[in-house]
Amino acid sequence: MEELPKSSSFIISQNAGTMDSVSVKFEDCANMFQESEVRDMYGFNNGDNFIEVICGCTSYRFGDTVGKLRVYTSGALEIKCECNPACNEVLKPTEFEKHALKETPGKWRSNIWVTVGGQKVSLSRTALLRYSTVKLKNRTYKRKVHRDEFVKCTKCGKRRRFVVRTEKKYREYHDADIDNNWECSRHPNDRITCADKEERQSKKRARGCHRDNMCSGCTSCVCFGCKKCRFSDCNCQICIDFLRNADI
Repeated sequence: MEELPKSSSFIISQNAGTMDSVSVKFEDCANMFQESEVRDMYGFNNGDNFIEVICGCTSYRFGDTVGKLRVYTSGALEIKCECNPACNEVLKPTEFEKHALKETPGKWRSNIWVTVGGQKVSLSRTALLRYSTVKLKNRTYKRKVHRDEFVKCTKCGKRRRFVVRTEKKYREYHDADIDNNWECSRHPNDRITCADKEERQSKKRARGCHRDNMCSGCTSCVCFGCKKCRFSDCNCQICIDFLRNADI
């Protein structure tokens, strides 16, 4: 267990009373929480404009997925996933919940936990969500997304995952997919090498669909061409045909 710093700049007075998101001034993160609220949290760290703590989400089939939760002074939340050495995903709580292959997504406040005094405690039972700006009813499943894609390394033969939520990320995947000599060393995540293990087949089934973790392809996650995944400066036949026929 990491020891919490005891400097007076870190904690607020026990007599200061309860803060709320209206009255508190976010000049720095030193006054976000009382010492008693965070002192027993495993992995607690005080940053420049955030606090950080080890968190996790448990799948009954695949076990614990661990990450580092950051609570910013603005109220924003993000989790740096540490499910394996090659993963460098920085995710919203809802995304981390799905990334962990949780069987009942949509309740991230209860499904994501931190360790307090050696026990797993859901975020909803801690003070960490006091300033959260995430809406309670976040219906992200209605958004159409590009599901994760895989490219096979020509050197080791392992298939590597590409998370393609943005145009830039999809372009990285697209260029790798049409490259007949693509290797692991050229993956956008430069920590991946041919020596790293390939994802288990069971985990490959989870490709980021908002409606179903194990979706094999539906209208919400399969795209047959749009401005985000087809590129005017690409000479591959797929992009040429789309831009020739699409009304954009």
